[in-house]
Amino acid sequence: MVRNAKRMTACVLAASIAFAGMGISVQASGTLLPRGGVDLLLSQGNSLDGITAGANGNGAVLPSGGVDLLLSQGSSLGDIATETATLPIESIIEWIQSEELTPVSAEKPTEEELFRNLVIAQVNTCVNVRSLPSEEGEVLGKLYNNSVGTFISEENGWYQITSGTVTGYVKGEYCVTGENAVEIAKKVGTRFATVTTQTLFVRKEPTTESSVLGMLPEGDDLLVLDEAEGWYKVDVEEGTGWISADYVSVHTEFVQAESKEEEARRLAKEEEERRRAREAAAAKAAAKGSSGQKGSSSSSSGSSSGGGASYSVGSGSEMGVAVAEYALQFVGNPYVYGGTSLTKGADCSGFVMSVYANFGVSLPHSSKADRSQGSAVASLDEAQPGDLICYSGHVALYIGNGQIVHASNPTKGICVSGASYRKILAIRRIF
Repeated sequence: MVRNAKRMTACVLAASIAFAGMGISVQASGTLLPRGGVDLLLSQGNSLDGITAGANGNGAVLPSGGVDLLLSQGSSLGDIATETATLPIESIIEWIQSEELTPVSAEKPTEEELFRNLVIAQVNTCVNVRSLPSEEGEVLGKLYNNSVGTFISEENGWYQITSGTVTGYVKGEYCVTGENAVEIAKKVGTRFATVTTQTLFVRKEPTTESSVLGMLPEGDDLLVLDEAEGWYKVDVEEGTGWISADYVSVHTEFVQAESKEEEARRLAKEEEERRRAREAAAAKAAAKGSSGQKGSSSSSSGSSSGGGASYSVGSGSEMGVAVAEYALQFVGNPYVYGGTSLTKGADCSGFVMSVYANFGVSLPHSSKADRSQGSAVASLDEAQPGDLICYSGHVALYIGNGQIVHASNPTKGICVSGASYRKILAIRRIF
């Protein structure tokens, strides 16, 4: 950090002298840059040798091909201070050259360049993240197979990484990084395109002349399946279609490390859910044995009608079952893009939001934001009525027995479907 500050200070001094054509005096208590100052970047292909001193030894000029001083918006170097001194340009140049400054590109790093800085676990189960680069270090968390961390440094065959809420060391022999991580990252990561315009058309073919398959609101995340020049193929409720690259930002998401505390909470929650399931099954069996009829309790199954049909609601928490039963009342009502009315029309997230609003829960009107609500459920086998089932650009409510109720599209309206009809990206439990 000190080395970087010194190098940046020298760049600032050289730049100031070059522009001002005079010596510069810097006070230890002062700053070289105003608040919200600039990054001074050396562009590739430029040479420090081109900086020449003025006639009095204190000034400098920039010949053609010299140092480019690029102003980066929103960047700040903070308060850079040094001892009181007047430095001739020759001394500054000599010092900068001795530091072997590497030119910095102003271009945004490519996806592959970012992937080279990843550390990806390649193990049967997991690799421990430790507090020290040694097996004597305390276990802080676990990096499961194909989970990803960001490389910080390497020490004695150990990689220091940060992943999720965990920062620590993993044994290098159980992970890959650098060039070896690039292809694996493409396979294990989930690539999303986030809508950056108010309404985005999804087209059947990658051209503006193609017919519109559907519409997406700003902020929605779409699973990227393929790409063509200037277009991304995505998975949406209406099927697979194409969206223009001009109106989305693309990023890749990875599974990250689980801290020791997060693991403990997850295991405790899973044990509690198993206990409740055993109790519910025992209560159900006892009720059948005593009355010969299906018993009713806060976790028993029920049924609800909607759109003239009867649907079975699975077992779960009392509130979750109530949410599912309430939502089923609106089956058959219309789908309306941007709508939130359970009777006059809603879109997918508007439907989920309005159902939960009846139970005093405020959810966002966004399928992307719904992916981070409540707590995670590991798989569809563990899903319960009332859980949010999140897809690419879509969200639904689980009702149990492998089924969902959702505001599907303008053709189907609010309907019941099989939960596995599309790839599930996340399952979230509110109650």
